[in-house]
Amino acid sequence: MRSSAQLSAVMLAALLHMSGNAVADTKLATIVVQANGQANAASYDGVVEAIRQTVISSQVSGAVVDLAVKTGDTVKEGQLLARIDARSAAQAAVASQAETAAARTALDLASKDYQRQRHLFEKNYISQSAMERAEAQFHATSAQLSAQIAQASIAHIQSDFYVIKAPYAGIVSEVPIALGDMALPGKPLVTLYDPSSLRVTASIPQASIGSYAPNQSFNLEFPNLSNGHQWLARTELQILPTVDAGTHSTQVRIDLPHTLKEVTPGMFARVWLPIPKNVVGMSGQLSIPASAVVRRAEMTGVYVIDANNKPLLRQVRLGKAQRDTIEILSGISAGDRIATDAQAAAKEAR
Repeated sequence: MRSSAQLSAVMLAALLHMSGNAVADTKLATIVVQANGQANAASYDGVVEAIRQTVISSQVSGAVVDLAVKTGDTVKEGQLLARIDARSAAQAAVASQAETAAARTALDLASKDYQRQRHLFEKNYISQSAMERAEAQFHATSAQLSAQIAQASIAHIQSDFYVIKAPYAGIVSEVPIALGDMALPGKPLVTLYDPSSLRVTASIPQASIGSYAPNQSFNLEFPNLSNGHQWLARTELQILPTVDAGTHSTQVRIDLPHTLKEVTPGMFARVWLPIPKNVVGMSGQLSIPASAVVRRAEMTGVYVIDANNKPLLRQVRLGKAQRDTIEILSGISAGDRIATDAQAAAKEAR
Protein backbone atom coordinates (compact mmCIF):
# COMPACT_ATOMS: atom_id res chain seq x y z
CA MET A 1 0.00 0.00 0.00
CA ARG A 2 1.13 3.56 -0.74
CA SER A 3 1.75 5.96 2.06
CA SER A 4 -0.18 9.25 2.38
CA ALA A 5 2.89 11.17 1.19
CA GLN A 6 3.08 9.04 -1.94
CA LEU A 7 -0.63 9.57 -2.63
CA SER A 8 -0.25 13.32 -2.25
CA ALA A 9 2.65 13.33 -4.69
CA VAL A 10 0.64 11.34 -7.22
CA MET A 11 -2.34 13.69 -6.90
CA LEU A 12 -0.13 16.78 -7.29
CA ALA A 13 1.45 15.30 -10.41
CA ALA A 14 -2.00 14.58 -11.82
CA LEU A 15 -3.14 18.16 -11.16
CA LEU A 16 -0.03 19.57 -12.80
CA HIS A 17 -0.58 17.32 -15.80
CA MET A 18 -4.20 18.44 -16.12
CA SER A 19 -3.20 22.10 -15.82
CA GLY A 20 -0.54 21.67 -18.48
CA ASN A 21 -3.03 20.04 -20.80
CA ALA A 22 -5.51 22.92 -20.24
CA VAL A 23 -2.90 25.42 -21.36
CA ALA A 24 -1.79 23.27 -24.23
CA ASP A 25 -5.37 22.72 -25.37
CA THR A 26 -6.00 26.48 -25.62
CA LYS A 27 -6.54 27.26 -29.28
CA LEU A 28 -6.62 31.04 -28.89
CA ALA A 29 -5.33 32.78 -32.03
CA THR A 30 -2.67 35.33 -31.16
CA ILE A 31 -0.22 37.63 -32.89
CA VAL A 32 2.86 39.54 -31.78
CA VAL A 33 2.44 43.30 -32.18
CA GLN A 34 5.07 44.78 -34.45
CA ALA A 35 5.85 48.33 -35.53
CA ASN A 36 5.13 49.19 -39.17
CA GLY A 37 8.28 51.20 -39.86
CA GLN A 38 8.66 54.83 -38.85
CA ALA A 39 5.54 56.91 -38.35
CA ASN A 40 4.91 59.58 -40.95
CA ALA A 41 2.32 61.52 -38.95
CA ALA A 42 1.58 62.27 -35.30
CA SER A 43 -1.91 62.70 -33.88
CA TYR A 44 -3.12 65.29 -31.37
CA ASP A 45 -6.52 65.35 -29.70
CA GLY A 46 -8.79 68.26 -30.50
CA VAL A 47 -12.38 69.41 -30.25
CA VAL A 48 -14.82 71.03 -32.65
CA GLU A 49 -15.82 74.58 -31.71
CA ALA A 50 -18.25 77.11 -33.11
CA ILE A 51 -16.53 80.28 -34.25
CA ARG A 52 -19.77 82.20 -33.74
CA GLN A 53 -21.68 81.04 -30.68
CA THR A 54 -23.93 83.30 -28.64
CA VAL A 55 -25.45 82.91 -25.20
CA ILE A 56 -28.56 85.09 -25.41
CA SER A 57 -29.59 86.60 -22.10
CA SER A 58 -32.36 88.91 -20.97
CA GLN A 59 -31.80 92.61 -20.32
CA VAL A 60 -34.98 92.96 -18.26
CA SER A 61 -36.85 91.05 -15.58
CA GLY A 62 -40.12 89.25 -16.10
CA ALA A 63 -41.82 85.89 -16.51
CA VAL A 64 -41.27 83.94 -19.71
CA VAL A 65 -44.71 83.82 -21.35
CA ASP A 66 -43.71 82.36 -24.72
CA LEU A 67 -40.91 79.93 -25.62
CA ALA A 68 -40.85 79.47 -29.38
CA VAL A 69 -37.83 77.17 -29.81
CA LYS A 70 -36.31 74.02 -28.38
CA THR A 71 -32.88 72.44 -28.46
CA GLY A 72 -31.88 71.40 -31.98
CA ASP A 73 -34.16 73.82 -33.81
CA THR A 74 -32.83 75.69 -36.84
CA VAL A 75 -33.76 79.38 -36.74
CA LYS A 76 -33.51 82.29 -39.14
CA GLU A 77 -32.17 85.76 -38.44
CA GLY A 78 -34.79 87.80 -36.57
CA GLN A 79 -36.93 84.78 -35.69
CA LEU A 80 -38.75 84.87 -32.35
CA LEU A 81 -37.02 82.83 -29.65
CA ALA A 82 -38.83 83.82 -26.46
CA ARG A 83 -41.14 86.48 -25.11
CA ILE A 84 -41.13 88.02 -21.62
CA ASP A 85 -44.16 89.48 -19.88
CA ALA A 86 -44.12 93.14 -20.99
CA ARG A 87 -47.40 94.48 -19.57
CA SER A 88 -45.73 96.82 -17.09
CA ALA A 89 -43.31 98.03 -19.78
CA ALA A 90 -46.22 98.66 -22.17
CA GLN A 91 -48.02 100.73 -19.55
CA ALA A 92 -44.83 102.66 -18.85
CA ALA A 93 -44.48 103.39 -22.57
CA VAL A 94 -48.09 104.65 -22.76
CA ALA A 95 -47.52 106.89 -19.74
CA SER A 96 -44.33 108.24 -21.25
CA GLN A 97 -46.12 109.04 -24.50
CA ALA A 98 -48.86 110.88 -22.57
CA GLU A 99 -46.27 112.91 -20.69
CA THR A 100 -44.62 113.76 -24.01
CA ALA A 101 -47.92 115.01 -25.38
CA ALA A 102 -48.42 117.13 -22.25
CA ALA A 103 -44.92 118.58 -22.56
CA ARG A 104 -45.56 119.38 -26.24
CA THR A 105 -48.75 121.26 -25.30
CA ALA A 106 -46.91 123.17 -22.58
CA LEU A 107 -44.24 124.16 -25.08
CA ASP A 108 -46.86 125.39 -27.52
CA LEU A 109 -48.38 127.55 -24.79
CA ALA A 110 -44.96 128.86 -23.72
CA SER A 111 -44.10 129.68 -27.34
CA LYS A 112 -47.27 131.75 -27.78
CA ASP A 113 -46.70 133.53 -24.50
CA TYR A 114 -43.10 134.25 -25.47
CA GLN A 115 -44.20 135.75 -28.82
CA ARG A 116 -46.84 137.87 -27.06
CA GLN A 117 -44.37 139.18 -24.48
CA ARG A 118 -41.87 139.95 -27.19
CA HIS A 119 -44.44 141.96 -29.13
CA LEU A 120 -45.30 143.94 -25.99
CA PHE A 121 -41.63 144.50 -25.20
CA GLU A 122 -41.04 145.96 -28.65
CA LYS A 123 -43.77 148.55 -27.89
CA ASN A 124 -42.25 149.22 -24.46
CA TYR A 125 -45.34 147.93 -22.64
CA ILE A 126 -43.31 145.54 -20.44
CA SER A 127 -39.93 145.70 -18.77
CA GLN A 128 -36.72 143.98 -19.77
CA SER A 129 -36.94 141.58 -16.81
CA ALA A 130 -40.46 140.48 -17.81
CA MET A 131 -39.23 139.78 -21.30
CA GLU A 132 -36.30 137.74 -19.97
CA ARG A 133 -38.61 135.68 -17.72
CA ALA A 134 -40.85 134.86 -20.69
CA GLU A 135 -37.82 133.83 -22.78
CA ALA A 136 -36.44 131.67 -19.96
CA GLN A 137 -39.80 129.98 -19.51
CA PHE A 138 -39.93 129.19 -23.22
CA HIS A 139 -36.44 127.63 -23.26
CA ALA A 140 -37.13 125.63 -20.08
CA THR A 141 -40.35 124.23 -21.52
CA SER A 142 -38.53 123.35 -24.75
CA ALA A 143 -35.83 121.50 -22.78
CA GLN A 144 -38.48 119.61 -20.81
CA LEU A 145 -40.07 118.46 -24.06
CA SER A 146 -36.71 117.23 -25.40
CA ALA A 147 -36.09 115.29 -22.17
CA GLN A 148 -39.56 113.78 -22.30
CA ILE A 149 -39.12 112.73 -25.95
CA ALA A 150 -35.85 111.02 -25.00
CA GLN A 151 -37.56 109.29 -22.07
CA ALA A 152 -40.34 108.07 -24.35
CA SER A 153 -37.75 106.74 -26.80
CA ILE A 154 -36.03 104.84 -23.97
CA ALA A 155 -39.35 103.33 -22.91
CA HIS A 156 -40.03 102.26 -26.49
CA ILE A 157 -36.57 100.68 -26.83
CA GLN A 158 -36.94 98.86 -23.51
CA SER A 159 -40.25 97.43 -24.64
CA ASP A 160 -38.33 95.65 -27.41
CA PHE A 161 -36.14 93.94 -24.78
CA TYR A 162 -39.13 91.77 -23.84
CA VAL A 163 -39.09 90.10 -27.25
CA ILE A 164 -36.01 87.86 -27.75
CA LYS A 165 -35.08 87.31 -31.40
CA ALA A 166 -32.27 85.41 -33.12
CA PRO A 167 -29.35 87.72 -33.97
CA TYR A 168 -28.37 85.48 -36.91
CA ALA A 169 -29.36 82.25 -38.61
CA GLY A 170 -28.15 79.20 -36.70
CA ILE A 171 -28.99 76.16 -34.56
CA VAL A 172 -30.27 76.25 -30.99
CA SER A 173 -27.85 74.21 -28.89
CA GLU A 174 -29.30 74.82 -25.43
CA VAL A 175 -32.49 76.19 -23.86
CA PRO A 176 -31.88 76.29 -20.07
CA ILE A 177 -35.28 77.86 -19.25
CA ALA A 178 -38.87 76.68 -19.27
CA LEU A 179 -42.17 78.41 -19.84
CA GLY A 180 -43.07 80.42 -16.74
CA ASP A 181 -39.51 80.82 -15.47
CA MET A 182 -38.42 84.24 -14.25
CA ALA A 183 -36.01 85.93 -16.64
CA LEU A 184 -33.37 88.10 -15.00
CA PRO A 185 -30.74 90.40 -16.51
CA GLY A 186 -27.73 88.30 -17.48
CA LYS A 187 -29.54 84.96 -17.04
CA PRO A 188 -29.04 82.74 -20.15
CA LEU A 189 -32.19 82.06 -22.12
CA VAL A 190 -31.01 80.44 -25.36
CA THR A 191 -27.62 79.34 -26.72
CA LEU A 192 -27.26 79.68 -30.49
CA TYR A 193 -24.41 78.81 -32.84
CA ASP A 194 -23.72 79.24 -36.54
CA PRO A 195 -23.19 75.77 -38.14
CA SER A 196 -21.47 77.31 -41.16
CA SER A 197 -18.57 78.64 -39.04
CA LEU A 198 -16.85 75.78 -37.22
CA ARG A 199 -13.24 75.01 -36.38
CA VAL A 200 -11.09 72.39 -34.67
CA THR A 201 -8.93 73.47 -31.74
CA ALA A 202 -6.07 71.30 -30.47
CA SER A 203 -3.06 71.68 -28.17
CA ILE A 204 0.25 70.65 -29.73
CA PRO A 205 3.64 70.45 -27.95
CA GLN A 206 5.92 73.34 -28.72
CA ALA A 207 8.65 71.03 -30.03
CA SER A 208 6.26 69.42 -32.53
CA ILE A 209 4.69 72.62 -33.83
CA GLY A 210 8.16 74.03 -34.51
CA SER A 211 8.73 71.46 -37.26
CA TYR A 212 5.48 72.20 -39.08
CA ALA A 213 5.95 74.03 -42.37
CA PRO A 214 3.36 76.67 -43.39
CA ASN A 215 0.78 75.58 -45.98
CA GLN A 216 1.78 71.96 -45.48
CA SER A 217 -0.96 69.41 -46.08
CA PHE A 218 -2.30 67.53 -43.03
CA ASN A 219 -5.39 65.53 -42.08
CA LEU A 220 -8.27 65.88 -39.65
CA GLU A 221 -9.98 62.79 -38.27
CA PHE A 222 -13.49 62.58 -36.85
CA PRO A 223 -13.70 59.03 -35.40
CA ASN A 224 -17.38 59.34 -34.46
CA LEU A 225 -18.57 59.94 -38.00
CA SER A 226 -19.57 57.22 -40.43
CA ASN A 227 -17.12 55.73 -42.91
CA GLY A 228 -16.34 58.05 -45.75
CA HIS A 229 -16.74 61.16 -43.60
CA GLN A 230 -14.04 60.53 -41.00
CA TRP A 231 -11.13 62.15 -42.84
CA LEU A 232 -10.65 65.67 -44.10
CA ALA A 233 -7.52 67.09 -45.76
CA ARG A 234 -6.55 70.64 -44.87
CA THR A 235 -3.64 73.00 -45.51
CA GLU A 236 -4.44 76.10 -43.42
CA LEU A 237 -3.41 76.01 -39.77
CA GLN A 238 -3.62 78.98 -37.40
CA ILE A 239 -1.05 78.86 -34.63
CA LEU A 240 -1.84 81.06 -31.64
CA PRO A 241 1.09 83.24 -30.50
CA THR A 242 0.99 82.04 -26.86
CA VAL A 243 2.43 78.96 -25.16
CA ASP A 244 0.94 77.36 -22.05
CA ALA A 245 3.51 77.62 -19.27
CA GLY A 246 2.34 74.41 -17.59
CA THR A 247 2.19 72.06 -20.56
CA HIS A 248 4.55 73.91 -22.97
CA SER A 249 1.96 73.43 -25.69
CA THR A 250 0.48 75.77 -28.27
CA GLN A 251 -3.11 75.97 -29.38
CA VAL A 252 -3.85 75.59 -33.08
CA ARG A 253 -7.09 76.27 -34.92
CA ILE A 254 -8.25 74.77 -38.20
CA ASP A 255 -11.31 76.25 -39.90
CA LEU A 256 -13.75 73.71 -41.32
CA PRO A 257 -15.47 74.10 -44.71
CA HIS A 258 -19.06 75.33 -44.79
CA THR A 259 -20.15 72.17 -46.62
CA LEU A 260 -19.30 69.88 -43.67
CA LYS A 261 -22.74 69.16 -42.22
CA GLU A 262 -22.14 66.15 -39.95
CA VAL A 263 -19.82 67.91 -37.50
CA THR A 264 -21.20 69.65 -34.40
CA PRO A 265 -19.54 71.70 -31.61
CA GLY A 266 -18.04 69.57 -28.86
CA MET A 267 -17.29 66.63 -31.17
CA PHE A 268 -13.96 64.86 -30.68
CA ALA A 269 -11.39 65.24 -33.44
CA ARG A 270 -7.74 64.42 -34.13
CA VAL A 271 -5.17 66.54 -35.90
CA TRP A 272 -2.62 64.48 -37.84
CA LEU A 273 0.48 66.55 -38.54
CA PRO A 274 3.23 65.15 -40.80
CA ILE A 275 6.55 64.29 -39.21
CA PRO A 276 9.61 65.50 -41.15
CA LYS A 277 11.99 62.76 -42.29
CA ASN A 278 14.88 64.36 -40.44
CA VAL A 279 13.05 64.08 -37.10
CA VAL A 280 14.34 61.06 -35.20
CA GLY A 281 13.02 59.29 -32.16
CA MET A 282 9.48 58.74 -33.44
CA SER A 283 8.36 55.16 -33.02
CA GLY A 284 6.65 53.26 -35.81
CA GLN A 285 2.93 52.74 -36.05
CA LEU A 286 1.34 49.80 -34.28
CA SER A 287 -1.56 48.20 -36.15
CA ILE A 288 -3.66 45.26 -35.01
CA PRO A 289 -6.65 43.41 -36.50
CA ALA A 290 -9.99 45.11 -35.91
CA SER A 291 -11.34 41.83 -34.48
CA ALA A 292 -8.92 42.13 -31.56
CA VAL A 293 -10.50 45.31 -30.23
CA VAL A 294 -12.96 45.08 -27.33
CA ARG A 295 -15.50 47.88 -26.82
CA ARG A 296 -17.35 47.98 -23.52
CA ALA A 297 -19.32 51.16 -22.85
CA GLU A 298 -16.69 53.93 -22.96
CA MET A 299 -13.72 51.55 -22.54
CA THR A 300 -11.72 50.27 -25.51
CA GLY A 301 -9.13 47.54 -25.04
CA VAL A 302 -7.43 44.38 -26.28
CA TYR A 303 -6.61 41.04 -24.64
CA VAL A 304 -2.87 40.76 -23.99
CA ILE A 305 -1.48 37.26 -23.40
CA ASP A 306 0.60 37.20 -20.20
CA ALA A 307 3.49 34.93 -19.23
CA ASN A 308 1.05 32.28 -18.00
CA ASN A 309 -0.66 32.15 -21.40
CA LYS A 310 -3.74 33.88 -19.95
CA PRO A 311 -5.55 36.74 -21.75
CA LEU A 312 -5.75 39.97 -19.74
CA LEU A 313 -7.85 42.91 -20.85
CA ARG A 314 -5.81 46.11 -21.30
CA GLN A 315 -7.19 49.53 -22.20
CA VAL A 316 -5.81 51.10 -25.39
CA ARG A 317 -6.23 54.30 -27.36
CA LEU A 318 -7.19 53.81 -30.99
CA GLY A 319 -5.96 55.70 -34.03
CA LYS A 320 -7.12 55.62 -37.61
CA ALA A 321 -8.73 52.53 -39.12
CA GLN A 322 -7.69 51.10 -42.48
CA ARG A 323 -9.76 48.23 -43.86
CA ASP A 324 -9.44 45.37 -41.33
CA THR A 325 -6.73 46.93 -39.14
CA ILE A 326 -6.74 49.68 -36.52
CA GLU A 327 -3.80 51.77 -35.39
CA ILE A 328 -2.95 51.71 -31.68
CA LEU A 329 -1.72 55.00 -30.25
CA SER A 330 -1.09 53.86 -26.67
CA GLY A 331 -1.74 50.97 -24.29
CA ILE A 332 0.43 48.25 -25.85
CA SER A 333 3.96 48.11 -27.19
CA ALA A 334 5.78 46.32 -29.97
CA GLY A 335 6.48 42.73 -28.88
CA ASP A 336 3.28 42.26 -26.88
CA ARG A 337 1.26 39.17 -27.80
CA ILE A 338 -2.47 39.80 -28.17
CA ALA A 339 -5.52 37.71 -29.00
CA THR A 340 -6.92 38.33 -32.46
CA ASP A 341 -10.41 37.09 -31.52
CA ALA A 342 -11.71 39.30 -28.72
CA GLN A 343 -14.83 37.20 -28.09
CA ALA A 344 -12.86 33.97 -27.74
CA ALA A 345 -10.35 35.71 -25.48
CA ALA A 346 -13.17 36.99 -23.28
CA LYS A 347 -14.38 33.41 -22.72
CA GLU A 348 -10.83 32.26 -21.84
CA ALA A 349 -10.44 35.16 -19.39
CA ARG A 350 -13.50 34.12 -17.35
